[in-house]
Amino acid sequence: MSQTEHFYQVDLSWLAGKEGQLSSGTLPPIMASSPPEFNGKDGIWTPEHLFLASINSCFMLTFLAIAEISKLEFISFNCQANGKLERPAGAKTFEFTEVTLTPKVVLKNIEDKTKTEKILEKSERNCFISNSIKCAIKLVAEISTGS
Repeated sequence: MSQTEHFYQVDLSWLAGKEGQLSSGTLPPIMASSPPEFNGKDGIWTPEHLFLASINSCFMLTFLAIAEISKLEFISFNCQANGKLERPAGAKTFEFTEVTLTPKVVLKNIEDKTKTEKILEKSERNCFISNSIKCAIKLVAEISTGS
C-alpha cells in the first residue's frame, strides 16, 4: 500500500537585515534575502528565485520519469524558468502571474521529436508543483539532435 501523504520541513533563521538561512535536516543551508528591487542583497537566493527553482526542478524530474517510462533516448536536458511578478490591477500585493518554462532537449534520434513534445507537455501537466500554484505555466520547448 503506497502512502498518499508526504510531509516536508524547511527551517528559516533570521540573521540580520533582510537575510536569513534556510535549512532542512542534512541538506546544505541556503542563504536567503529579498531581491535588490525590494531592498535586499544581490547575490543571495530570494523567495522569487526559489519559487521558480521549485517549478523548474519538479518539471525536470517529472520529465525524467516520463521519459524513462517512455524509453526516450536523449543526450541532454536543460530548462530555463522565467517568472513575471507584478501587482495586478486592484490587487493589494505582488504575485507571480506567469511562468514560462523553456526546456531544451537534445535527442539521439530526430524521429523522437513528436514523442518528446508529448512527453514535455505531459510533464508540465503532471508536475505537482505547477499544479499547486495559481499562475499560468507556459511551455516553450526546443528539441534538436546531437548530430
